[in-house]
Amino acid sequence: MTAIGWTCPSCGTTVVSHFCPHCGERWPDERELTLPGLASHLFHSLTSIDGKLLRSFARLLRQPGDLTVAYLQGQRKPFIGPVPLFLMANVLFFAAESLLGGHVFTTSLDYHLNRQPWSGWAQTLVPRRLEALGTTLDAYAPVFDRALALHARALIIVMALSFAVLPCLLFYRRRRPFAAHAVFSLHLYSFLLLLLSVADLIPALNNQFRGLDATWRVLDNAMAVATLLACAAYMYVATKKIYGVHGAWRIAQVTVLTLGVGAIVLAYRFALFLLTLYTTA
Repeated sequence: MTAIGWTCPSCGTTVVSHFCPHCGERWPDERELTLPGLASHLFHSLTSIDGKLLRSFARLLRQPGDLTVAYLQGQRKPFIGPVPLFLMANVLFFAAESLLGGHVFTTSLDYHLNRQPWSGWAQTLVPRRLEALGTTLDAYAPVFDRALALHARALIIVMALSFAVLPCLLFYRRRRPFAAHAVFSLHLYSFLLLLLSVADLIPALNNQFRGLDATWRVLDNAMAVATLLACAAYMYVATKKIYGVHGAWRIAQVTVLTLGVGAIVLAYRFALFLLTLYTTA
């Protein structure tokens, strides 16, 4: 079989070039059926896909805003898109949650009842729900925790996209389409998920040193503040590149965006609590 005059195995078209003009199938090189050919194909797949992903993560962490600008300018080849990047960051984050025992979003029912700003309200709603279901707290808690973990993984992109409303309002004079703000939000929350993957080390260490629970709780709060400050630094650099803002007004806008990140995380946790409470039995 040669590259000139071959029959496409996918659609049966007679082809005189390396690629089928009808379906895009590539000329089947017989060398691919050898061990060196398979090794070459594996190497190409790993370097072309994983290399692109690693390049995207590196640019995200080292040069805030560059990925967003590149995407808005139409650059698609060097980096993976904002949605796949966010989904990969999400996979890494929840893998870290599972391995290290973190509960940033997969918070237990006990946590909602005792350690959240809405715990007082939760202590009223949960007994009513238990009475309506005819069950006990001990029986219901594991069901709630499993369901919330599933919701947290499935709906996290909603949290990221909801943030897009803030830059849309703050930078409305820039006349950017909403999709541009959504791309910025997805990149920001990809950055945040990577930070939270590292922050999951705190509960892992806490499990190792239970006698220092109070100390680790202070450290946990400090880590939350540090994460928000890191997001603020990311947005301070990124907003200049994406929206062209500068000066004191830029600081004020970044402050609002940073508070928005924290508020949306809390709102997402609360929404997960309500959704899980009223959809599980």
